[in-house]
Amino acid sequence: MHKMLNIALRRFVVQECEEQEDNFQRMCRRNVRDATNPLELPQTLFTKYFRVNKPAFKYLLETCGSSIQPGKKQFSVPIIIKLSACLRLFAEGGYQTGIGKDYYVGLAQSTLSKILVEILDVFEKVICPYWIKVPKSEEEKRKIVQMFYLKHKIPGVTGCLDGTHVRIIAPTENKYLYYNRKGNYSLNVMLLCDNDLNIRYVDASHPGACHDSFIWNSSGLRAYCEQQYLQGVTYFWFLGDAGYPLEPWLLTPHRNPHEGSTEMKFNEVHSKCRNIIERTNGVLKNRWRCLLGARELHYTPKKAEKIINACCCLLNICIFFKTDEVPHNGTDVYIPGGEVFSITSSQNLNVAQMVRTNIGNSLT
Repeated sequence: MHKMLNIALRRFVVQECEEQEDNFQRMCRRNVRDATNPLELPQTLFTKYFRVNKPAFKYLLETCGSSIQPGKKQFSVPIIIKLSACLRLFAEGGYQTGIGKDYYVGLAQSTLSKILVEILDVFEKVICPYWIKVPKSEEEKRKIVQMFYLKHKIPGVTGCLDGTHVRIIAPTENKYLYYNRKGNYSLNVMLLCDNDLNIRYVDASHPGACHDSFIWNSSGLRAYCEQQYLQGVTYFWFLGDAGYPLEPWLLTPHRNPHEGSTEMKFNEVHSKCRNIIERTNGVLKNRWRCLLGARELHYTPKKAEKIINACCCLLNICIFFKTDEVPHNGTDVYIPGGEVFSITSSQNLNVAQMVRTNIGNSLT
Protein backbone atom coordinates (compact mmCIF):
# COMPACT_ATOMS: atom_id res chain seq x y z
CA MET A 1 0.00 0.00 0.00
CA HIS A 2 2.82 2.35 0.95
CA LYS A 3 4.59 1.56 -2.34
CA MET A 4 1.47 2.37 -4.37
CA LEU A 5 1.12 5.71 -2.57
CA ASN A 6 4.73 6.57 -3.44
CA ILE A 7 4.12 5.78 -7.11
CA ALA A 8 0.95 7.90 -7.15
CA LEU A 9 2.80 10.74 -5.41
CA ARG A 10 5.62 10.61 -7.98
CA ARG A 11 3.15 10.71 -10.84
CA PHE A 12 1.43 13.70 -9.26
CA VAL A 13 4.75 15.54 -8.83
CA VAL A 14 5.79 14.80 -12.45
CA GLN A 15 2.42 15.99 -13.72
CA GLU A 16 2.66 19.17 -11.65
CA CYS A 17 6.18 19.84 -12.99
CA GLU A 18 5.03 19.32 -16.61
CA GLU A 19 2.08 21.67 -16.09
CA GLN A 20 4.36 24.30 -14.57
CA GLU A 21 6.78 23.95 -17.51
CA ASP A 22 3.91 24.30 -20.00
CA ASN A 23 2.65 27.38 -18.19
CA PHE A 24 6.15 28.84 -18.16
CA GLN A 25 6.51 28.29 -21.91
CA ARG A 26 3.12 29.93 -22.51
CA MET A 27 4.14 32.95 -20.45
CA CYS A 28 7.45 33.24 -22.32
CA ARG A 29 5.69 33.08 -25.69
CA ARG A 30 3.14 35.62 -24.52
CA ASN A 31 5.84 38.01 -23.24
CA VAL A 32 7.79 37.73 -26.49
CA ARG A 33 4.63 38.21 -28.54
CA ASP A 34 3.40 41.22 -26.59
CA ALA A 35 6.79 42.93 -26.59
CA THR A 36 7.36 42.76 -30.35
CA ASN A 37 6.00 44.74 -33.27
CA PRO A 38 7.05 43.41 -36.69
CA LEU A 39 6.45 46.83 -38.28
CA GLU A 40 9.34 48.23 -36.24
CA LEU A 41 11.78 46.21 -38.35
CA PRO A 42 13.76 48.08 -41.04
CA GLN A 43 12.08 47.81 -44.47
CA THR A 44 14.77 45.60 -46.03
CA LEU A 45 14.75 43.13 -43.14
CA PHE A 46 10.95 43.25 -42.98
CA THR A 47 10.63 42.28 -46.66
CA LYS A 48 13.22 39.54 -46.30
CA TYR A 49 11.39 38.16 -43.29
CA PHE A 50 7.75 38.36 -44.41
CA ARG A 51 8.18 38.56 -48.24
CA VAL A 52 5.92 41.62 -48.45
CA ASN A 53 6.77 45.28 -47.89
CA LYS A 54 5.14 47.37 -45.18
CA PRO A 55 2.44 48.98 -47.37
CA ALA A 56 1.32 45.51 -48.53
CA PHE A 57 1.42 44.21 -44.94
CA LYS A 58 -0.68 47.12 -43.69
CA TYR A 59 -3.24 46.48 -46.43
CA LEU A 60 -3.45 42.80 -45.43
CA LEU A 61 -3.61 43.75 -41.76
CA GLU A 62 -6.54 46.09 -42.37
CA THR A 63 -8.38 43.53 -44.54
CA CYS A 64 -7.88 40.65 -42.12
CA GLY A 65 -8.67 42.88 -39.14
CA SER A 66 -12.03 43.87 -40.61
CA SER A 67 -12.89 40.25 -41.44
CA ILE A 68 -11.84 38.48 -38.21
CA GLN A 69 -13.69 39.09 -34.96
CA PRO A 70 -11.26 40.24 -32.21
CA GLY A 71 -10.69 37.71 -29.45
CA LYS A 72 -12.62 38.18 -26.22
CA LYS A 73 -10.03 36.57 -23.95
CA GLN A 74 -7.48 38.69 -22.13
CA PHE A 75 -4.54 36.97 -23.79
CA SER A 76 -6.02 36.46 -27.28
CA VAL A 77 -3.52 36.65 -30.15
CA PRO A 78 -3.44 40.08 -31.86
CA ILE A 79 -4.28 40.12 -35.58
CA ILE A 80 -0.81 41.48 -36.43
CA ILE A 81 0.77 38.35 -34.91
CA LYS A 82 -1.71 36.07 -36.70
CA LEU A 83 -0.86 37.61 -40.06
CA SER A 84 2.89 37.60 -39.33
CA ALA A 85 2.83 33.93 -38.39
CA CYS A 86 1.05 32.89 -41.59
CA LEU A 87 3.32 34.97 -43.82
CA ARG A 88 6.35 33.39 -42.15
CA LEU A 89 4.87 29.96 -42.73
CA PHE A 90 4.26 30.70 -46.43
CA ALA A 91 7.68 32.31 -46.83
CA GLU A 92 9.77 29.53 -45.33
CA GLY A 93 7.63 26.40 -45.36
CA GLY A 94 8.62 23.83 -42.76
CA TYR A 95 6.71 22.79 -39.66
CA GLN A 96 4.32 24.91 -37.63
CA THR A 97 6.27 24.16 -34.44
CA GLY A 98 9.40 25.82 -35.85
CA ILE A 99 7.51 28.88 -37.10
CA GLY A 100 5.71 29.17 -33.74
CA LYS A 101 9.04 29.46 -31.91
CA ASP A 102 10.05 32.37 -34.15
CA TYR A 103 10.90 35.55 -32.20
CA TYR A 104 8.27 37.66 -33.98
CA VAL A 105 5.57 35.00 -33.66
CA GLY A 106 5.77 33.25 -30.28
CA LEU A 107 2.90 30.78 -30.71
CA ALA A 108 2.22 27.19 -29.77
CA GLN A 109 1.76 24.79 -32.69
CA SER A 110 -1.89 24.16 -31.84
CA THR A 111 -2.58 27.91 -31.75
CA LEU A 112 -0.80 28.48 -35.06
CA SER A 113 -2.85 25.70 -36.62
CA LYS A 114 -6.11 27.44 -35.63
CA ILE A 115 -4.80 30.82 -36.80
CA LEU A 116 -3.89 29.39 -40.20
CA VAL A 117 -7.48 28.24 -40.68
CA GLU A 118 -8.71 31.75 -39.78
CA ILE A 119 -6.37 33.58 -42.14
CA LEU A 120 -6.91 31.16 -45.03
CA ASP A 121 -10.65 31.63 -44.64
CA VAL A 122 -10.22 35.41 -45.09
CA PHE A 123 -8.09 34.86 -48.18
CA GLU A 124 -10.59 32.44 -49.69
CA LYS A 125 -13.68 34.58 -49.11
CA VAL A 126 -12.37 38.15 -49.34
CA ILE A 127 -8.84 38.66 -50.65
CA CYS A 128 -8.42 36.05 -53.44
CA PRO A 129 -11.66 36.91 -55.30
CA TYR A 130 -10.52 40.54 -55.44
CA TRP A 131 -6.92 39.96 -56.56
CA ILE A 132 -7.16 36.92 -58.85
CA LYS A 133 -9.38 37.75 -61.82
CA VAL A 134 -9.45 36.69 -65.47
CA PRO A 135 -9.21 39.80 -67.70
CA LYS A 136 -12.79 40.36 -68.89
CA SER A 137 -13.24 43.96 -69.96
CA GLU A 138 -12.38 44.90 -73.55
CA GLU A 139 -10.05 47.65 -72.36
CA GLU A 140 -8.11 45.37 -70.02
CA LYS A 141 -7.75 42.67 -72.65
CA ARG A 142 -6.53 45.09 -75.30
CA LYS A 143 -3.93 46.53 -72.94
CA ILE A 144 -2.50 43.04 -72.28
CA VAL A 145 -2.69 42.17 -76.00
CA GLN A 146 -0.77 45.32 -76.88
CA MET A 147 2.05 44.56 -74.43
CA PHE A 148 2.46 40.99 -75.66
CA TYR A 149 2.38 42.13 -79.29
CA LEU A 150 4.94 44.89 -78.82
CA LYS A 151 7.40 42.40 -77.38
CA HIS A 152 6.71 39.23 -79.37
CA LYS A 153 4.60 40.18 -82.43
CA ILE A 154 1.91 37.58 -81.67
CA PRO A 155 -1.53 39.24 -81.82
CA GLY A 156 -4.50 38.55 -79.56
CA VAL A 157 -2.62 37.10 -76.56
CA THR A 158 -4.34 37.85 -73.22
CA GLY A 159 -2.38 35.41 -71.05
CA CYS A 160 -0.11 32.37 -70.85
CA LEU A 161 -1.06 29.04 -69.31
CA ASP A 162 0.91 26.25 -67.66
CA GLY A 163 0.77 23.60 -64.97
CA THR A 164 3.14 23.24 -62.01
CA HIS A 165 3.35 20.64 -59.28
CA VAL A 166 3.33 21.46 -55.57
CA ARG A 167 4.40 18.62 -53.31
CA ILE A 168 2.22 17.48 -50.42
CA ILE A 169 2.48 14.65 -47.92
CA ALA A 170 0.75 11.41 -48.90
CA PRO A 171 -3.01 11.86 -48.37
CA THR A 172 -4.91 9.34 -46.27
CA GLU A 173 -7.53 8.80 -48.99
CA ASN A 174 -7.06 7.98 -52.71
CA LYS A 175 -3.31 8.24 -52.30
CA TYR A 176 -2.61 6.89 -55.80
CA LEU A 177 -4.38 9.85 -57.44
CA TYR A 178 -1.76 12.25 -56.05
CA TYR A 179 1.31 10.19 -57.08
CA ASN A 180 2.89 11.96 -60.05
CA ARG A 181 5.39 10.85 -62.71
CA LYS A 182 8.32 12.15 -60.66
CA GLY A 183 7.49 9.75 -57.84
CA ASN A 184 6.12 12.39 -55.45
CA TYR A 185 2.71 13.17 -54.05
CA SER A 186 1.51 16.51 -55.35
CA LEU A 187 -1.22 18.80 -56.59
CA ASN A 188 -1.09 19.71 -60.29
CA VAL A 189 -1.75 23.46 -60.29
CA MET A 190 -2.91 25.28 -63.43
CA LEU A 191 -1.83 28.92 -63.61
CA LEU A 192 -2.70 31.73 -66.02
CA CYS A 193 -0.57 34.89 -66.00
CA ASP A 194 -0.57 38.20 -67.87
CA ASN A 195 2.34 40.26 -69.22
CA ASP A 196 3.15 41.68 -65.75
CA LEU A 197 3.48 38.30 -63.96
CA ASN A 198 0.08 38.74 -62.32
CA ILE A 199 -1.69 35.43 -61.77
CA ARG A 200 -5.10 35.78 -63.40
CA TYR A 201 -6.43 32.29 -62.72
CA VAL A 202 -5.39 29.40 -60.48
CA ASP A 203 -6.83 25.90 -60.16
CA ALA A 204 -5.09 23.92 -57.41
CA SER A 205 -7.87 21.38 -56.87
CA HIS A 206 -6.51 18.49 -58.95
CA PRO A 207 -4.29 15.58 -57.82
CA GLY A 208 -0.77 15.23 -59.20
CA ALA A 209 -1.62 12.26 -61.42
CA CYS A 210 -3.99 14.40 -63.53
CA HIS A 211 -2.78 15.48 -66.97
CA ASP A 212 -2.63 19.19 -67.79
CA SER A 213 -5.16 18.77 -70.59
CA PHE A 214 -7.66 17.10 -68.24
CA ILE A 215 -7.40 20.00 -65.79
CA TRP A 216 -7.89 22.52 -68.60
CA ASN A 217 -10.86 20.68 -70.11
CA SER A 218 -12.66 20.51 -66.76
CA SER A 219 -11.83 24.06 -65.67
CA GLY A 220 -14.16 27.00 -65.32
CA LEU A 221 -11.64 29.00 -67.35
CA ARG A 222 -12.14 26.86 -70.47
CA ALA A 223 -15.92 27.01 -70.04
CA TYR A 224 -15.70 30.81 -69.88
CA CYS A 225 -13.48 30.99 -73.00
CA GLU A 226 -15.84 28.75 -74.97
CA GLN A 227 -18.84 30.84 -73.89
CA GLN A 228 -17.09 34.04 -74.99
CA TYR A 229 -16.19 32.45 -78.33
CA LEU A 230 -19.79 31.40 -78.98
CA GLN A 231 -20.86 34.98 -78.22
CA GLY A 232 -18.60 36.27 -80.99
CA VAL A 233 -15.40 37.13 -79.08
CA THR A 234 -13.07 35.32 -81.51
CA TYR A 235 -9.97 37.53 -81.51
CA PHE A 236 -8.44 36.81 -78.07
CA TRP A 237 -6.59 33.67 -76.95
CA PHE A 238 -4.18 32.23 -74.42
CA LEU A 239 -0.88 30.48 -75.14
CA GLY A 240 -0.20 27.00 -73.76
CA ASP A 241 2.47 24.34 -74.23
CA ALA A 242 2.13 20.99 -76.01
CA GLY A 243 0.47 19.50 -72.93
CA TYR A 244 -2.74 21.34 -73.83
CA PRO A 245 -5.17 20.83 -76.73
CA LEU A 246 -5.26 23.31 -79.63
CA GLU A 247 -8.47 25.39 -79.57
CA PRO A 248 -9.59 28.75 -81.01
CA TRP A 249 -9.05 30.31 -77.56
CA LEU A 250 -5.86 28.37 -76.69
CA LEU A 251 -2.93 28.28 -79.13
CA THR A 252 -0.32 25.56 -78.68
CA PRO A 253 2.91 24.89 -80.65
CA HIS A 254 3.08 22.80 -83.82
CA ARG A 255 4.16 19.20 -83.32
CA ASN A 256 7.36 18.10 -85.13
CA PRO A 257 7.79 21.15 -87.43
CA HIS A 258 10.37 21.09 -90.23
CA GLU A 259 13.56 23.10 -89.78
CA GLY A 260 13.26 26.58 -91.26
CA SER A 261 9.49 26.31 -91.79
CA THR A 262 6.88 28.88 -90.77
CA GLU A 263 5.71 26.31 -88.20
CA MET A 264 9.19 26.29 -86.65
CA LYS A 265 9.26 30.11 -86.61
CA PHE A 266 5.87 30.17 -84.90
CA ASN A 267 7.06 27.70 -82.27
CA GLU A 268 10.15 29.79 -81.53
CA VAL A 269 8.19 33.00 -81.03
CA HIS A 270 5.43 31.14 -79.18
CA SER A 271 8.01 29.69 -76.76
CA LYS A 272 9.60 33.09 -76.07
CA CYS A 273 6.21 34.69 -75.48
CA ARG A 274 5.02 31.85 -73.25
CA ASN A 275 8.21 31.95 -71.18
CA ILE A 276 6.57 34.52 -68.92
CA ILE A 277 4.45 31.83 -67.24
CA GLU A 278 7.65 29.91 -66.43
CA ARG A 279 9.05 33.06 -64.87
CA THR A 280 5.81 33.67 -62.96
CA ASN A 281 5.97 30.15 -61.56
CA GLY A 282 9.59 30.71 -60.53
CA VAL A 283 8.89 34.05 -58.85
CA LEU A 284 5.88 32.55 -57.04
CA LYS A 285 7.80 29.61 -55.60
CA ASN A 286 10.90 31.58 -54.70
CA ARG A 287 8.91 34.19 -52.81
CA TRP A 288 6.65 31.66 -51.06
CA ARG A 289 9.03 28.78 -50.50
CA CYS A 290 6.47 26.50 -48.90
CA LEU A 291 5.60 25.70 -52.57
CA LEU A 292 9.13 24.65 -53.60
CA GLY A 293 9.73 21.05 -54.65
CA ALA A 294 12.49 20.73 -52.04
CA ARG A 295 9.78 21.17 -49.39
CA GLU A 296 6.28 19.82 -49.15
CA LEU A 297 3.03 20.99 -47.64
CA HIS A 298 2.16 18.92 -44.57
CA TYR A 299 -1.56 19.37 -44.96
CA THR A 300 -4.59 17.71 -46.49
CA PRO A 301 -5.07 18.37 -50.23
CA LYS A 302 -7.93 20.78 -49.47
CA LYS A 303 -5.90 22.90 -47.07
CA ALA A 304 -2.87 22.75 -49.38
CA GLU A 305 -5.11 24.09 -52.16
CA LYS A 306 -6.08 27.06 -49.98
CA ILE A 307 -2.43 27.78 -49.17
CA ILE A 308 -1.52 27.73 -52.88
CA ASN A 309 -4.39 30.10 -53.70
CA ALA A 310 -3.29 32.46 -50.92
CA CYS A 311 0.32 32.47 -52.17
CA CYS A 312 -0.84 33.27 -55.72
CA CYS A 313 -2.92 36.13 -54.38
CA LEU A 314 -0.01 37.41 -52.30
CA LEU A 315 2.22 37.45 -55.39
CA ASN A 316 -0.25 39.81 -57.12
CA ILE A 317 -0.38 41.99 -54.02
CA CYS A 318 3.44 42.16 -53.94
CA ILE A 319 3.48 43.27 -57.59
CA PHE A 320 0.84 45.95 -56.94
CA PHE A 321 2.69 47.33 -53.92
CA LYS A 322 6.05 47.06 -55.73
CA THR A 323 7.69 44.71 -53.23
CA ASP A 324 11.29 43.92 -54.18
CA GLU A 325 11.71 40.64 -56.03
CA VAL A 326 13.25 37.67 -54.24
CA PRO A 327 16.35 36.32 -56.06
CA HIS A 328 15.23 33.65 -58.53
CA ASN A 329 17.20 30.43 -58.14
CA GLY A 330 15.30 28.45 -60.75
CA THR A 331 12.20 26.40 -60.16
CA ASP A 332 10.87 22.91 -60.50
CA VAL A 333 10.64 21.53 -64.02
CA TYR A 334 7.90 19.05 -64.77
CA ILE A 335 7.41 17.54 -68.20
CA PRO A 336 3.86 16.27 -68.67
CA GLY A 337 3.46 12.78 -70.01
CA GLY A 338 0.61 10.91 -71.63
CA GLU A 339 -1.68 11.75 -74.50
CA VAL A 340 -3.24 15.20 -74.74
CA PHE A 341 -7.01 14.90 -74.36
CA SER A 342 -9.12 17.31 -76.43
CA ILE A 343 -12.86 17.88 -76.23
CA THR A 344 -13.01 20.61 -78.89
CA SER A 345 -15.03 19.99 -82.06
CA SER A 346 -13.37 19.34 -85.41
CA GLN A 347 -14.77 22.65 -86.65
CA ASN A 348 -13.15 24.58 -83.79
CA LEU A 349 -9.92 22.66 -84.31
CA ASN A 350 -9.85 23.73 -87.95
CA VAL A 351 -10.43 27.35 -86.93
CA ALA A 352 -7.59 27.16 -84.39
CA GLN A 353 -5.23 25.65 -86.96
CA MET A 354 -6.08 28.45 -89.38
CA VAL A 355 -5.44 31.12 -86.74
CA ARG A 356 -2.11 29.54 -85.85
CA THR A 357 -1.09 29.30 -89.52
CA ASN A 358 -2.01 32.93 -90.22
CA ILE A 359 0.04 34.10 -87.24
CA GLY A 360 2.97 31.98 -88.40
CA ASN A 361 2.81 33.50 -91.89
CA SER A 362 2.78 37.01 -90.42
CA LEU A 363 6.00 36.28 -88.52
CA THR A 364 8.09 35.41 -91.61
